Amino acid sequence: MAMSYEQSAGLMMDPTFRGRIKVSCLKYADYILDEAPGTAGHSSRVRWAQECMRNPEGVATVVQPSVVMEDGVQAAGSGITDAGLQTAVETSVNKML
Repeated sequence: MAMSYEQSAGLMMDPTFRGRIKVSCLKYADYILDEAPGTAGHSSRVRWAQECMRNPEGVATVVQPSVVMEDGVQAAGSGITDAGLQTAVETSVNKML
């Protein structure tokens, strides 16, 4: 069952959840920086990854609303597993790139 608008809005502002998103973003940034240069969209992905490494809190803040709207987060809320959150973050970031 999807979260209510009020629950979604609250999770979009939750600093503890943002911390988990930040860790997930940094993990994904590290993966991107190690990927082959021939990967589709690599240059824009690297720019995002570098910005994430420089300013992880800012990137997590920007990504958080989109992550909250992902199906896995809507179903599990803040109780989503780390693996589920990683998928939600990567899906959100890929939509933005």
